[in-house]
Amino acid sequence: MLFGIRVDWATWHPRMLAVLRIMVALLYLQHGLTKLIGFPGTPPPGFTLASIYGVACAIEVIGSLLLLAGLFTREAAFIMSGEMAVAYFMMRPSRSFFPAVSGGTLEVLYCFVFLYIVFAGSGAWALDNQRAATRPLGDAELARR
Repeated sequence: MLFGIRVDWATWHPRMLAVLRIMVALLYLQHGLTKLIGFPGTPPPGFTLASIYGVACAIEVIGSLLLLAGLFTREAAFIMSGEMAVAYFMMRPSRSFFPAVSGGTLEVLYCFVFLYIVFAGSGAWALDNQRAATRPLGDAELARR
């Protein structure tokens, strides 16, 4: 019950997880596209693909597209979560360890949303669901069923 309305939470969980996955992928994609093509923002000065920012750009663009499609979701989210942890600890602690003071709130939030997706999976509307349906079950998966 939510405000007196009966809700089937189990039905909505995979759908809302997919909405979270898609929205965070679209938001994160903007960071990579800004570095790569200068859209929707201004690229960092002196940006080259052969730099640490270039590696970050590749992770942001490729990872976001994989997350958006729900393909290799857990793997992409794991790498992107790590990228955000590295970004926070490389850029922010010189100002302050605390995200509200150092301006690193977004990095911490992305890191933990991606980490949640690693454990929760892709939800509904994902290509991972098609991949799982076509591959044979392993011994551990058979034992769980």
